[in-house]
Amino acid sequence: MTNGPVLIDLEEPPERGPSEAPPVPDEAPPEGRAMQSVAALATARPSRLARWFWGLAGLILTTVVSVAAWDFVTDLIARSPILGWAVTALVAAFVTVLLIIALRELAAFSRLKRMDLIHRAATEALARDDLAAARDVLAQLDALYAGRDALRWGRERLSERAPDQFDAGTLLGLAEAELMTPLDARALREVEAAARQVAMVTALVPLALADVAAALTANIRMIRRIAEIYGGRSGTLGSWRLVRAVLTHLVATGAVAVGDDMLGSLAGGGLLSKLSRRFGEGVVNGALTARVGVAAIEVCRPLPFATTRRPSVSALVGRSLRGLFDGGKGRGEA
Repeated sequence: MTNGPVLIDLEEPPERGPSEAPPVPDEAPPEGRAMQSVAALATARPSRLARWFWGLAGLILTTVVSVAAWDFVTDLIARSPILGWAVTALVAAFVTVLLIIALRELAAFSRLKRMDLIHRAATEALARDDLAAARDVLAQLDALYAGRDALRWGRERLSERAPDQFDAGTLLGLAEAELMTPLDARALREVEAAARQVAMVTALVPLALADVAAALTANIRMIRRIAEIYGGRSGTLGSWRLVRAVLTHLVATGAVAVGDDMLGSLAGGGLLSKLSRRFGEGVVNGALTARVGVAAIEVCRPLPFATTRRPSVSALVGRSLRGLFDGGKGRGEA
């Protein structure tokens, strides 16, 4: 009997068809994490203990630096009077610059408060249909924009046509058409530019925290420019106060979130977000920046939107992205 190899037939498992393949895990849609981080950073309020800590730390540091500078200058005067008095002059110049900066910040806060008071007065005049209050609002607006050459023609037309208006709504609507329309166009261009910048940086720069830094910088600059367009001229502290006010309002109303109106469609069903998650994040961050810009316009605008239509976030995002693809050709549109 000859021993040889034995062939054993094994039953092969049946081939699995496409219907039996495991499902592809769903990837979470873009959420605009950069703008979410910016909102959390700008609206976070430190605890009372933390405020006391940083306040006392700043006071101690200021005292130590002041005493050290005083001892340094007096010792230098004792050793070399000419050099000591020269350093004293430098320190005095530095303190003078600090005082000027402080005065400019106070003036900026005062101007922002003035615009807020005009906005409140106009809202109350519209609510009560108070013609006298509306005329007072027009006088305040004329004083606010007295030095703006670009608005001189609008102010002249408003002063000519204002006596013919006999109700608050029509009078303030005329002020909107003559004074606010050109300012609104400039503010919308700033919003489009900021949304385009945030979207582009988020899509193209893969560095960690780079998109957060770009979004924070672009939003602060955008809000500051919007305030300047409407007459605010906010300083450094005033700009941060405006950012906090705008983002606090949006967070309170749930507007800095993805999942509602057009942001939900951009995040979950957009073709660009399916082709590239990074680009989808950029689109959503740009859309959230546009929403912040619209809120900044509402906060900084001296007159409420009564007869003029409120800017559309979806239209702003569309123009911003079109400008991103065509090299900025849509930038001039308002």
